[in-house]
Amino acid sequence: MKTEIDRVFDLQKTHSLNMRSSTADERIGLLRSLHDWVLSHRGDIQKAMYADYRKPYTETDISEIYPVVSEAKHTIKHLKSWMKTKRVPTPVTFLGTKASIQYEPKGSCLIIAPWNYPFNLAICPMVSALSAGCTVMIKPSEMTPHTSALIKQMIDELFNENLVSVIEGGLEASQLLLAKPFDHIFFTGSPMVGKIVMRSASDHLGSVTLELGGKSPVIIAPDADLKDAARKIASTKFINCGQTCVAPDFVLVPKSLRDEFVQNLNEAIDTLYVSEGQGVEKSPDYGRIVNERHFNRLNQLVEEACKNGATLAKGGKNIPEENFIEPTILTMVKDSMMVMEEEIFGPILPIMDYENIDDALNFINKMPKPLALYAFSKSDKKLGYIFTKTSSGGAVANDCVLHFIHPELPFGGVNNSGIGKSHGHFGFLEFTNQKSVLKQRVGFTAVTPLFPPYNKTKEILIDGLLKWF
Repeated sequence: MKTEIDRVFDLQKTHSLNMRSSTADERIGLLRSLHDWVLSHRGDIQKAMYADYRKPYTETDISEIYPVVSEAKHTIKHLKSWMKTKRVPTPVTFLGTKASIQYEPKGSCLIIAPWNYPFNLAICPMVSALSAGCTVMIKPSEMTPHTSALIKQMIDELFNENLVSVIEGGLEASQLLLAKPFDHIFFTGSPMVGKIVMRSASDHLGSVTLELGGKSPVIIAPDADLKDAARKIASTKFINCGQTCVAPDFVLVPKSLRDEFVQNLNEAIDTLYVSEGQGVEKSPDYGRIVNERHFNRLNQLVEEACKNGATLAKGGKNIPEENFIEPTILTMVKDSMMVMEEEIFGPILPIMDYENIDDALNFINKMPKPLALYAFSKSDKKLGYIFTKTSSGGAVANDCVLHFIHPELPFGGVNNSGIGKSHGHFGFLEFTNQKSVLKQRVGFTAVTPLFPPYNKTKEILIDGLLKWF
């Protein structure tokens, strides 16, 4: 494996020099071929996802195929304007010069994709990398082998390996790739592994984009529409069986409204996944946990919480042979429980109550900064207060998760939840070196009078410069 990685890396490192002069039309052609392949192989993508963890076909369309197609379309539409050299104003002190910003590709890049949205989170960053003119090595997750094999098939059919290549494998493959001096690494995964990626990149002073996670909170304000909030929270929490980095991780609700909110939440879950008297396990619209290890981890979180005083307000049923866990609601949760100490990444939703909004905000601010924060209120003033008093990678009012697919918004975390931004123009910039270029005239210039040797006249000029410019 090492020999193959070395060979492809060297090919791409060489070809990345040629990509610096690639035109917008050439890059757009690559993205169009990708766009067309995805749409023509829609059924294959759906089947691969279902084989990996019984992901419903429609859910694959919504959360895997649409984001990729949308990202490609948006980039194709705007790439020519993104790539244009941008002229910047000339200050009086720089009279005679011309200054601009040129957008050049960073070079050879590595994308390490996760298992929870294995197609979307491998290919969307690749769209950004190709739009910037970079070469790409993709390491998909070994935990979703059918989807990884499909990604490799797609890349092999569409691109020469000196431009894009897929390296399949587990930990050994990741370690070998991280040892290479990539110009940029785009990683999606946990904060713990993100630190390893960042340390590896630092050996070569390579830049990184880290799309991490964390415990994304939901704040229910006293004036919120509880039924509306419950429906939106349930639909975004339990899509992909809760295995979503921006899924609501816990809910803070006024103590006086807790029981009513939980009742609305339970009804919303039944509306989504229960029909004709059959349990959630019979629903064609509800997926499964990716593997036995994560299934056991999630069950342990529920067991530990209930053992220490939490109440099972909904769900709790599991089927080990299917890695099935029913949508589960926990109340009477304490912050010392394991379910509140780590990102859940599954269909378990803790509910905590608060007395006043500042108590809720103080609780959030004591935790590592989350990838997303959600707030429900009818008052713009209250929403503004919540968003001003907290820090998060992104924020959504009166809904959850939707900011992830908005083409004009940057997506990413802050500190523990991530470094850098992705999607659309922000993804293009992430794989781009914004090079400042200044052209000076030949001969006498505005700064020539400031050259040594210094004397009284030049001191007067400098005094004027400090005072007026």
